[in-house]
Amino acid sequence: MDYRKLDEKIYLRLDKGDELLAMILQVCRNADIRSATFHGIGAFGQVCVATYIPEKDDFLDHHKGGMLELASLDGNISHDEDGQIFEHAHAMFSYLNEDGSISFFGGHLKSAVVSYTAELVIEPVSGDGLGRMTDPHTGITVWKLH
Repeated sequence: MDYRKLDEKIYLRLDKGDELLAMILQVCRNADIRSATFHGIGAFGQVCVATYIPEKDDFLDHHKGGMLELASLDGNISHDEDGQIFEHAHAMFSYLNEDGSISFFGGHLKSAVVSYTAELVIEPVSGDGLGRMTDPHTGITVWKLH
């Protein structure tokens, strides 16, 4: 992993074996970033995405291995009242089927291990940034905007 700050953005390169979400959090801690948005592309070998099941108030995990191209990654970093930072990301991956066709899968990103490289841009939020709170209507944590 390596990164560089240019203007207000951080450009992050991940290397083989790096876990995407852990590296984003590490960079944010190193750069004292409490809130940010991020996006990126890359090639991954092991991925876990999840689908939220409201009736169970839980996630259903979907694991996939092989040559997985990260077609889309969007996420954010926010913090709780104690200053601990959290990531929230959704991703879409493509892969080649045995018959030569391409399939996609995605959802709430839980983990992704780089197989070749990944390139991301982290855009810090200025000021106090984005906090987190529990939504009384749904019971999930959401941005605290006030």
